[in-house]
Amino acid sequence: METIKLTPACKDYLWGGEKLRQDYGIQSQLHPLAEAWVLSCHPDGPSVVATGPLAGKTLPEYIQEKGPGCLGADCEKFTDFPILAKFIDAKGDLSIQVHPSNEYALAHEHQFGKTEMWYVLDCEPGATLYYGFQHQISREEFQQRIQDNTLTEVLNAVPVEKGDLFFIPAGTLHAIRKGIVVAEIQQNSNVTYRIYDYGRVGADGKPRQLHIQQALEVTQRTPPQPDPDFHGHLAQCPYFTVDVMEGRFTLDCGPESFVSVLVLEGTGALWEGDESMSLRKGESLFIPAGAGQCRLEGDGLKCLVTRV
Repeated sequence: METIKLTPACKDYLWGGEKLRQDYGIQSQLHPLAEAWVLSCHPDGPSVVATGPLAGKTLPEYIQEKGPGCLGADCEKFTDFPILAKFIDAKGDLSIQVHPSNEYALAHEHQFGKTEMWYVLDCEPGATLYYGFQHQISREEFQQRIQDNTLTEVLNAVPVEKGDLFFIPAGTLHAIRKGIVVAEIQQNSNVTYRIYDYGRVGADGKPRQLHIQQALEVTQRTPPQPDPDFHGHLAQCPYFTVDVMEGRFTLDCGPESFVSVLVLEGTGALWEGDESMSLRKGESLFIPAGAGQCRLEGDGLKCLVTRV
């Protein structure tokens, strides 16, 4: 069996809840459980191999042992593993934030920037999130509203429903708000510039750090732009191609790219020839490039499938 399951790295940010544990079977001693990094080679939280002969190794260690061919030819243009996938449970509001471009992040943070997408898995009635501005504003107004705590008055608050997609290019101001659970596919980066955090304090009793100057330099102070043409996919950009697949389906895992599968709903099995692997909601699978064809089937099975 070429496919492996991954155990996520988990984060206990103060706005998190318990849905990832209760509804998605994520095992963690952390309370609250805010994020599960279900596909990660990032040093701030690598995933761990849960099955196969390399069980117990981190995903970066697995890739080092298997060789770069397991990532596929399309990954050769990246100096690092290109993506990071998460489940996020926002019991409370996340900070209003922005991520820099590659150019800015490499120059100032020594890692890549972050373009990302959210796929809404669940939300409370009436839930909203912030996504860009209502209208274009000047840098001076942006700075003044940050100082006056009136920034939310000009933000674009978007009602959210299960199944919604939000594609968030680097430079787009955004914030997941309370009562929303998402699957996030993003560039492999952990650079976030907080602009406004509702006056909250961290575990140390001190206000969490803000990054006002950096945000002023990288934020696009405009309404969100229409999504580009994703060519029939849920989302597509130079860093990832994402699809939602349901029921019974086949995946062709050629030499071009590895395949990440996140089980969003249901139970079932993945078959490689005569070998099978059980599937349940909340699990993360890594299928190495060149593994060939596999099929997935099950009861109410719904998966987020990502390639580079």
